[in-house]
Amino acid sequence: MKDVCSELSIEIVALECDKDHTHMFLNALPSLSPADIMAKVKGVTSKQLREEFPHLRHLPSLWTRSYFVSTAGNVSNDIVKRYVEQQKTRG
Repeated sequence: MKDVCSELSIEIVALECDKDHTHMFLNALPSLSPADIMAKVKGVTSKQLREEFPHLRHLPSLWTRSYFVSTAGNVSNDIVKRYVEQQKTRG
């Protein structure tokens, strides 16, 4: 993730992974669309995971095509960052 985001000049504000999803709070240039960001992130991470864990190679895909994107317009960055970080302790 860090390499992909660095390559695209994207700041990772917060990142938490669960067993079947990931929460990311990213700061990106407006010239990058959420679709382009997610395509790159999913593509690169899928390739890296398959290289590191060969048993994943038989799966048709590691990620679904779906994702949720929202802006942080009416809340502070600190609130969104805290939400993402708290996902690891949820449930």
